[in-house]
Amino acid sequence: MHDKFRKKYRLPATTERLRQQIALEAARRLLDAAGDLGTASTLDWLDRTGENDFYVAKRKAAAVLGHRVRPGDLPSDSEVRDQLVTLWRSRRGQDEAGEEPAMPEPAEGEGVAALTEHLDRFAVYRMRLLPLEAVKQNPKFHPEGDVLYHSLQVFHLAREARPYDEEFLLAALLHDVGKALGSQDHAGAGAEAVRGAVTERTLWLIGHHMDLLIARERGLSARLRRELEASEYLEDLKLLRELDDAGRVPGMVVETLDEVLAYIKGLEHETYLDQ
Repeated sequence: MHDKFRKKYRLPATTERLRQQIALEAARRLLDAAGDLGTASTLDWLDRTGENDFYVAKRKAAAVLGHRVRPGDLPSDSEVRDQLVTLWRSRRGQDEAGEEPAMPEPAEGEGVAALTEHLDRFAVYRMRLLPLEAVKQNPKFHPEGDVLYHSLQVFHLAREARPYDEEFLLAALLHDVGKALGSQDHAGAGAEAVRGAVTERTLWLIGHHMDLLIARERGLSARLRRELEASEYLEDLKLLRELDDAGRVPGMVVETLDEVLAYIKGLEHETYLDQ
């Protein structure tokens, strides 16, 4: 039956600015719910925060801001996590200065990539990696399961190959973070998501980690082929491609995310780096 009033009262589509506002308000509510916790406790609490917690926070945020928003137009959990990183860092900084925490306004078009150089890089890694556990993959190509498990496998293999090469280890661990961002170019999106929190070498490896697979399956453009051949990181990229292909084993025993991050953090104190 035709409803002549349906179009008139249809909810308007959510604008990008409104999505940012809702994501920020939802992040504030999630952090408020964590209470006055220390850094480690707050991160542990956020680790345990599930999809339903995010959804409730987003719905309440939209209501507080005075907007009726269709569930499909709410910001993604990843967008809320971006704001959590920013807001959490802001509050930590204010607490250390003995000031009241300020509520940051999201700049137009600004994402976490533009802010990572001001953040604890391990908080960025954790925030980017955690959503990967919920990203399932085509079992034909990834019989091992979700993206986080795959990433931990690739890191495990990279650690066996180059145990002290932090830049390469981070590329192995973070190479697929873009798969949680809804982009068709997950390599490029992943590189942008961690820009400022990794070195240029790691960034290049993440951004190009699909190129050799594309070259194998259907070939590369002449321009991109020349870029790869001219890069000093080509051998690194070949190894990363090999490990990416190998890290797809069902039931493989790997380190936990906490153990992986602790290992990488420990490399900062290795004496060989100063020799």
